[in-house]
Order: sequence, then C-alpha cells, then structure tokens
Amino acid sequence: MFKILLVCALAALVAANENPEVKELVNEVQADGFVSKLVLDNGSAASATGDVHGNIDGVFEWVSPEGEHVRVSYKADENGYQPQSDLLPTPPPIPEAILKAIAYIQAHPSKE
Repeated sequence: MFKILLVCALAALVAANENPEVKELVNEVQADGFVSKLVLDNGSAASATGDVHGNIDGVFEWVSPEGEHVRVSYKADENGYQPQSDLLPTPPPIPEAILKAIAYIQAHPSKE
C-alpha cells in the first residue's frame, strides 16, 4: 500500500512540472527495510525509510504554483498514516461546554 502511495506522490511531483531533472535518486532495499529518495531540480523531493515491521517515515515537498514551499512529513505504522504539515487542516477547538461536561463525567464516574 505504501509503495503505491509513494509512487503516486512521486508521479504527482513529476506531472506538476514539465521537464524536471533528477538530481538524486536512491532506491535501496535491504533485509531490514528500505530507503527511497528522489530530488528534482525544481525543488520537489520525496524520501522514505521503512523497516521490516512495516513502519515508514517519510517526507515529500514541492513548490506550489503560488510559489509556496509545501512540505508534508508522515509516519505510517500500527496507528495508520499520520501526516504532518502546517498546510493540513486541523479540527476546530472543543467547545468549553463539552470540556466541562467531560470533566464532570470524569469527576463523577458511574457507580456501576
């Protein structure tokens, strides 16, 4: 699954730019995991490392059409895919009334 995601991310990076040149390409598979890295001359890049347990750490980045540097780092493990970026949406804050209700429930547990 991850390899498909990585290939799609790399394909999107290449498709977004007409003729980028590859500055660095690394694809190493060892018995204990893998290392993959792609760096293009237009500022786009992707890299990932993985281990025998299926845990993967990686990052991909590019320059948007607006000229903004976009960077997404991620971890994929037993807890799923966990991306991190300043550009990813975040949930709204929990309303104060809900926080108070949770605190009350924790302070007054059920007697069952």
